[in-house]
Amino acid sequence: QVQLAESGGGLVRAGGSLRLSCAASGNVFSIDAAAWYRQAPGKQRELVATVTSTSNTVYADSVKGRFTISRDYARNTVYLQMNSLKPEDTAVYYCNLEGLQNSKGDVAGDPYNLWGQGTQVTVSS
Repeated sequence: QVQLAESGGGLVRAGGSLRLSCAASGNVFSIDAAAWYRQAPGKQRELVATVTSTSNTVYADSVKGRFTISRDYARNTVYLQMNSLKPEDTAVYYCNLEGLQNSKGDVAGDPYNLWGQGTQVTVSS
C-alpha cells in the first residue's frame, strides 16, 4: 500500500510564503502525476497546480507567478512553494498523487490514486 503525508500549512501574513509537502511512502513504484487542490469555506474544491512525470506543470490563473509545484523523485515528495500569499489563498490544501505501486521483484504493480489529509493555510491581511 501507499500512504501520503502532508505538511507545511500554517498562518502567515499577506505577502508571506509557505511551502507545502506531500510525501508518499510504502510500496511506491512511481508517481506519474501529482496535483495540489484547495477548498475554502463554502466553496468547491479547486485545482491549484499539477505536475506530470515529465515535469510538465499547469497552474490555476489565480496562482500563476506566485506558486510553484515541484517534485523530488528520490524522496517521493511533491512540494507547493507559495509566495506573495493573499488572504484569498486561505483554504485547506490537499495533494493528490497517482501512480503505480511496487509489486514483488520491484516491478510495476497496481495503480493508486490517493488524497492527502489536507493542511490548513491561513493568510491574514
